[in-house]
Amino acid sequence: MAVVGAGLAGLTAARELQAAGRSVVVLDARDRAGGRVLSEPGPDGAVFELGAQFVGPGQHRIAALARSLGVDTFPTHSAGLNVFEYRGALHRFRGLAPRVSPAALLDTARAQAKLERMARRVPIEAPWEARRAEEWDGQTFGTWVEQNTSTAGARTFFALAAQAVFSVEPEELSLLHVLFYAHSAGGLATLLDTERGAQEEHFDGGAALVPALLAESLGERVVLEAPVRRVGAAEGGVTVSADGLEVRAVRVVVAVPPALCERIAFDPSLPGRRAQLHQRMAHGAVAKCVALYPEPFWRDEGLTGQAASDRGPVGATFDVSPRSGRPGMLLGFVEGRHARGMELLPSEERRRLALESFARLFGERALRPEAYAERFWAEEEWSRGCYGGFFGPGGWTAYGPALREPVGRVHWAGTETSPVWMGYMDGAVRSGERAAREVLRALG
Repeated sequence: MAVVGAGLAGLTAARELQAAGRSVVVLDARDRAGGRVLSEPGPDGAVFELGAQFVGPGQHRIAALARSLGVDTFPTHSAGLNVFEYRGALHRFRGLAPRVSPAALLDTARAQAKLERMARRVPIEAPWEARRAEEWDGQTFGTWVEQNTSTAGARTFFALAAQAVFSVEPEELSLLHVLFYAHSAGGLATLLDTERGAQEEHFDGGAALVPALLAESLGERVVLEAPVRRVGAAEGGVTVSADGLEVRAVRVVVAVPPALCERIAFDPSLPGRRAQLHQRMAHGAVAKCVALYPEPFWRDEGLTGQAASDRGPVGATFDVSPRSGRPGMLLGFVEGRHARGMELLPSEERRRLALESFARLFGERALRPEAYAERFWAEEEWSRGCYGGFFGPGGWTAYGPALREPVGRVHWAGTETSPVWMGYMDGAVRSGERAAREVLRALG
C-alpha cells in the first residue's frame, strides 16, 4: 500500500493498514512529518505551536491516538476575564459574549439559535441531501447574516466567527458549509468556546509530538522530501512516482488537501467532478503569531489571555503558556483579509503590527517579548493556506458527493473528507481510519 501525505490523516491510515498486516510506504514532500501540525523549539525548552494546536470535547479519535503514544493534554488557561476590542474601546467580560449592547446581544442570540436549528437539519454524511440544500448552498454566509440580523454588533460577531473558524470572510463561505461545519462539531458555540469547546486543551510538549511519534513508529516506511508527482494505473495496482523514487502498490491513499491534489498528475485522468472539486475547495488565509515573555503578566491583572478584536490585524488571542505557567506565551491569530494584507509586508512590519495588537489588548509589556515566532500558512509550499479547505456557494451540492468517493484504486483521506470535526486534527485522524477500513474492505 502507498500513502501520499505524512500528516495525521496519512500516518493514521498507514498505521491502521500496517496493523492489519499490510506493507505500507508513506511519501511526503516536506522534510518533516505532521503536515499542518507544526511545533518549533523556543528558548529554555518552550515550544512555539505554529500549526494545529487545540483539542476539545467530542474529539475522541485524536485524544485516543495521543494517549496511545503517551502524549498528554492540559487545559487552556481560562481563569479570569476575556477582552473584546470593539469600535476602539476595550470591554472585559466572562463567557462567550461581552455585554456591549443589550440589543446586539439579543440580536446575536436570536440569529445564532436560528443558525443552530438549521444546522441540525443538515446530514453530516451527505450535506447535499439536506431538504433545503440548494437554497442554503446558493447563498453566502454573509448574505444570510445581513438578512437575519439588525445590529452592527451581531454582524461583527458573525464576521469574527467566520474569520476564527474558517480564516475567511463571511461573503466567501457557502451558508450550507457553515451549517454542516456547525453540525459536524456539535454546534457553533462549541467551535468558538474554550471551556467545553474546541479550544479547551492543548498538548503537553506540542501537538507535533503526535505525528512525530506516529511517524517514528512506522520507521523507514515514512519517506520524507519525496513530493509525489504522478499516480498512474499499473497492471493490478498503481504506480506512485515521487522525486527520486517510484512505488508500486495495490492501492493508494491520497491524504493531502483537495487543493493540493491539483499538483499530482493522475493517469487515467480523474473524473471531471473530482478534478473540479480540487479547484473549488479553497483554503483560508491565516497566520499564527506567538510572543514569549518571562511570565504571563496578563494573569496578574485577572485576564485569561483570550481576546477578540474587530480592529485587527490580530483577531483572536489565547494564553498558550506551558503547563507550568512559565514562560508566558501569547498566541495571536491573524485571519482572512487581515492575513492577506499582512502577507504583503516585510517580516519586521508584521511583527510590529502583531505586538501592537497585543499591547492594545493587554498593555505595554506586550511590546517587549523575549522571543517571537510567526507562520503565514498561505506561504507554505505544501499547504498554501489553513485551516482546511472550504466550499463557497454551490460547492457542496455540485461537488460534495465526490469528496470521499474512491476513484478506481485511489482512496481519499484528509480532514476535509471527514463528516465529523472537519478541519480539525480529530477529523484528520477519523479520515485516516475510514480510508484504511475502506481499503481493507476493497482488498477483502
